Amino acid sequence: MLFNSFFFILIFFPLMLAGWYLLNHFHYYKAAQLYLTAMSFWFYGLFSWKFLFILMGSILVSYFLSFLLNKFPHSALFGKSILLISIMFHLGVLFLCKYYGFFIENINVAFHDDLPLRNIIMPIGISFYTFQQLSFLIDRYRKEAPHYSLLDYTSYVAFFPKLIEGPIAFHEEIISQFHNEALRHFNSERFTRGLILFVIGLGKKVLLADTLALPVNYGFEQTYYLDTVTVILVMLAYTFEIYFDFSGYCDMASGISLMLGITLPANFKSPYKSATVKELWQRWHITLSRFFIKYVYIPLGGSRHGKLRTVLNVLVVFILSGLWHGAGWTYICWGLMQGLLVVWDDLGIVGVRESDGSLRLHRYLLRKKPLFTVSRKTGQFFTFTFFVISLIFFRSESMAYAGAMFRRLFTFTWPGFLYRVAGKLDVAEIYVIKEAVSLLAPGMLNLLYAIIFVILIAISAFIITRKNALEISSETLFSKKLCLFLIIVFVWSFLSLSQVSTFIYFKF
Repeated sequence: MLFNSFFFILIFFPLMLAGWYLLNHFHYYKAAQLYLTAMSFWFYGLFSWKFLFILMGSILVSYFLSFLLNKFPHSALFGKSILLISIMFHLGVLFLCKYYGFFIENINVAFHDDLPLRNIIMPIGISFYTFQQLSFLIDRYRKEAPHYSLLDYTSYVAFFPKLIEGPIAFHEEIISQFHNEALRHFNSERFTRGLILFVIGLGKKVLLADTLALPVNYGFEQTYYLDTVTVILVMLAYTFEIYFDFSGYCDMASGISLMLGITLPANFKSPYKSATVKELWQRWHITLSRFFIKYVYIPLGGSRHGKLRTVLNVLVVFILSGLWHGAGWTYICWGLMQGLLVVWDDLGIVGVRESDGSLRLHRYLLRKKPLFTVSRKTGQFFTFTFFVISLIFFRSESMAYAGAMFRRLFTFTWPGFLYRVAGKLDVAEIYVIKEAVSLLAPGMLNLLYAIIFVILIAISAFIITRKNALEISSETLFSKKLCLFLIIVFVWSFLSLSQVSTFIYFKF
């Protein structure tokens, strides 16, 4: 089930709200939590009941391992064995579902073998709930987490707003809120903030991301025929598509959760406003970054064992981040490129001056102060440009397609393929204009689509410079103007739900 669907908006979520607040109102707190968990399983099971069995099995195994750690708390050797089993189990399931085919393909190529491939369907959200359970079990081993009740633990893992696309929440961030009875009762201010987030997120997904997806998908399918200008526009469109797709989901997830009284950790804070790539990764998929920092970067030694070791640790983290996003060399190259750019930031060769003229300082690897500095706007331009270029790896279906895209980007050509790409736009709002142009000047129809495509990209660029949804929901009073804006966005989005599409991060 998708947030951006008629069934979710008209049936599932109203039932969820009604049952949750009704049970809590009469102080049936355990029943309310059980109801929330059952509804979360229903939400996930509507994607596939097979996926649901994998999720439930994963939860039960993790809970049993936590129970064993609780049963024998003073045996260091036993604890290490349980931790090893936990890591092997969760990463093994993730490998089987997500990386098995990629591994076998590379074995066959490297050793000229012909090992058979198995058609294993990857459960939606498995990367997210695998990492959450790994974090819990590692914290259990470190004695940083208690052994919760089965209901608490299941509610934490299966909580449906974060289940399929994050954020990757730590156990204490969610379970502590389940124990807070004050959060179980309706609060109009909190509900309003959640509603604002949901509507804005819905608009981002349905009106912007899904509209841009059509020419982007066609453009990447026709990589070998693109010209330079079209490559640039397609890459910009994809950069904005993935922004609105992921931030739209984050906004909707946070909004749904807030309407239920639960606050999710922030996962997306206007990353395209970043002046360095390092800052970008402090704003994009924040909970994934902190997971790798806590459970990979710091255990590897972080920045405590010299400059070379620090660089290697950063690169390991970003290569793993690339692999987390997908099983393919394109994702590995994307992660490596991001890691190299972060290392460049850490070297301290170029610094960024803030808008007030102050210099952003942190511990550089090579220098105490940058060799030279640039303005924040200049830093933002180059950070955005490098990120756009890196997305060629991220979006291309293979290294061959990525190479072709790079060649067309840096070798100027102009055969006019832009018209075909822009022609894939399906914008119902311009139906009357399209029909008029078709009747009066049919030769101008392709130009119309190209103009609309460029306008959409320009509108997207403008929107990302404004306040984000979290800022709007926390700072803005529920005025008549805001109410009218939300009604327009919701109705417009609701009428556009006939073109329901999944979120990009579902496949991760």
